[in-house]
Amino acid sequence: MTRYARQTILPQVGDAGQAKLTRAHALVVGAGGLGVPVLQYLAGAGLGRITLVDGDRVAESNLHRQPLYRMDQIGTPKAKAAAAALAALNPGVTVDPRAHWLDPANAPALVADADVVLDCADTFAASLTLSDACHAAGRPLITASALALSGYVAGCCGTAPSLRAIFPDLPERGATCATAGVMGPVVGTIGALQAQMALSVVLGLAPSALGQLLTFDAATWRMGGFRFDRAPEPEHPLPFVARSQLHADDLLIDLRTEAPPFSPAARHIPPDAIHTLTPPPDTRVVLACATGLRAHNAGQVLQSLWPGRIALLAVTD
Repeated sequence: MTRYARQTILPQVGDAGQAKLTRAHALVVGAGGLGVPVLQYLAGAGLGRITLVDGDRVAESNLHRQPLYRMDQIGTPKAKAAAAALAALNPGVTVDPRAHWLDPANAPALVADADVVLDCADTFAASLTLSDACHAAGRPLITASALALSGYVAGCCGTAPSLRAIFPDLPERGATCATAGVMGPVVGTIGALQAQMALSVVLGLAPSALGQLLTFDAATWRMGGFRFDRAPEPEHPLPFVARSQLHADDLLIDLRTEAPPFSPAARHIPPDAIHTLTPPPDTRVVLACATGLRAHNAGQVLQSLWPGRIALLAVTD
């Protein structure tokens, strides 16, 4: 009896499918509530190589929904703690931990080296940055989000439309697990669905997971979903940039009202006053906020009033 006997016996997998999994390389961004079940199921299935990107550290408040970690690992970089746990789970899987944040500067190279990308970061900036990089490189992206008692997972890019095509308009405000809470089994369910979609993509199963969105609501015990194969891409998407990609002549606008400007060169303008901004011609405007949500929405307002170049920046520190 081999390690993978219970999955190779499936006609959808077999020895040929297991060989595909062994040769595959997955990029997993985020080792939190979504990333933990993703990593465990990918490693358990024998997916050969995983690059794991996460700049966070294990915290006690994470443990109710991240059972891969232990109390004695509090303060340890999640990427390294997860890699050690996965090595014990399946030494046949190579895990490359990167204890830093994903950003628009490093995303293209990370994406280009992977066969499938899993967005477990659950932030607007990271999700859209990964979607842009995967869309440009033609790589499949399995993205997801979970909050409170519900969540969704979607197979984007590759042969399918991007995340921007599914959600061309973002909400005015976004809650987080820290502000709205989340149940551990809910985020675990969504993460398990992400892993299943990724394995399906690697195996080439039909119907394709790409172009499919699934929802789960634990409050009403309902699951739903839809296909979005023909969703149109936005004509003028607003790109995210990293701090390292800022230019000396950029007009920097910090939209945050809860913190001082992130740079001495940045001007502070609240989001509801962005319509009063009249940038000089031939200037790139960079709109900054904590998560990218306010920057995205303010950018769309400015885009409707001014024809110049606009970029977005998520200030993570």
